[in-house]
Amino acid sequence: MSAAVIDSHRGRDWTGLRIEIDGHAAVVTLSNPPANTWTRDSLAALRDLVRALHADRDIYAMVIVGEGEKFFSAGADLKQFADGDKARAREAARRFGEAFETLSAFRGVSIAAINGYAMGGGLECALACDLRIAEEQAQLALPEATVGLLPCAGGTQNLPRLVGEGWAKRMILLGERIDAATALRIGLVEEVVPKGQALARALEWGRQAGKQSPTSVAACKALVQATRSQPHATALVHEREAFVDLFDSADQVEGVAAFLEKRAPQWKNA
Repeated sequence: MSAAVIDSHRGRDWTGLRIEIDGHAAVVTLSNPPANTWTRDSLAALRDLVRALHADRDIYAMVIVGEGEKFFSAGADLKQFADGDKARAREAARRFGEAFETLSAFRGVSIAAINGYAMGGGLECALACDLRIAEEQAQLALPEATVGLLPCAGGTQNLPRLVGEGWAKRMILLGERIDAATALRIGLVEEVVPKGQALARALEWGRQAGKQSPTSVAACKALVQATRSQPHATALVHEREAFVDLFDSADQVEGVAAFLEKRAPQWKNA
């Protein structure tokens, strides 16, 4: 089991977060009771932690889960906006962007194990992940307009890509809260599991991802995400180029050899 990230940052206080390593998967627990809300410090910690995990070649997957049984994350701590300070708001928005854009750019597979309420910035954190598993009791919403704000951490951009403009507008413009079954039906989450099982299921997915070549996964993820901004014809060219580039990797050699020799591959992420 790799503990390279923990060892290299021993003594580092990841504000509002806990980290454990399970094989090739990192489990990041949002830990700011009672509702696992985000602060400027915890967002900076998430940004720095994801960068560290990204640099650790032994980490292939990352799972994000909330501490406790009730909340994944209730979003931003609104107390920080009570004084109406625009400079403070600008800094908070910047930190939300840095944290979740860093999360989205993580080269491995990121999985949100939504074990309870995912509200506002909590849902936006899940939206920045590659995959989402919700427990059956989970509730999901982007209620920022209810308090005179708006989703500033990717919500207005990432939610429509998953569920379409209509449902995104229901959730953002009407403040509609949805349950796990509805989230599955509209494509906001990929699976619903019984209460208490999201983390275990996410770790199963993490182990499944670990069977894939991590260099291939990183290339595929970048190509899939490129569909958000690149013209189709351009992306097709990049797809073919990325295929050829994999022949420079040790994992490509190992993957083909393992298949021909009828054995499990030993990936090097190189």
